[in-house]
Amino acid sequence: MLSEKENTKLSKLLSYILRHKPEEYGIELGENGYTNVDELITKLNAHNENISFEILQHIVDTNNKKRFAFNEDLTKIRASQGHSVDVELGYTEQQPPEILYHGTVEKFLIAIMKDGLQKMKRHHVHLSADKTIATKVAERRGKPIILEIKAAEMFAAGYTFYHSDNGVWLTDHVPVEFIES
Repeated sequence: MLSEKENTKLSKLLSYILRHKPEEYGIELGENGYTNVDELITKLNAHNENISFEILQHIVDTNNKKRFAFNEDLTKIRASQGHSVDVELGYTEQQPPEILYHGTVEKFLIAIMKDGLQKMKRHHVHLSADKTIATKVAERRGKPIILEIKAAEMFAAGYTFYHSDNGVWLTDHVPVEFIES
């Protein structure tokens, strides 16, 4: 259906639109970050992207990070997490596993060990229950450093965690005392 290159290009474009700049394509994100599928396809085609529902569904189904999700009747789509725009995803608080992982690189380590993990321009800090996934995330920026997060201790201390549709654990901040490098 799509070459890997085309799939990656469109996936990145969807991330850009659904997570960061919906207004650039005239898209509005509604309840829980969803937008109308037909409207999204129309707006993308108006920007010469040549996309159909079948192509959109293929991108959603084959994205290895499960970045996108349809609603139950496939009429709406959203990014699962990672937004820099104001959107409430509707996730409910969940108890995390004992340890979670965060992948980073050396240039950020001093700041992290001083101030903890900050959400920066995103809605949440992203954590993984899988060390391999945390490593892959960090590898995009250089030599990976994997931090262990004492998530169960954080939760017991009153910190809130959410678990996204694609398996990413989300929290607002990870204080230094819960981080082991």
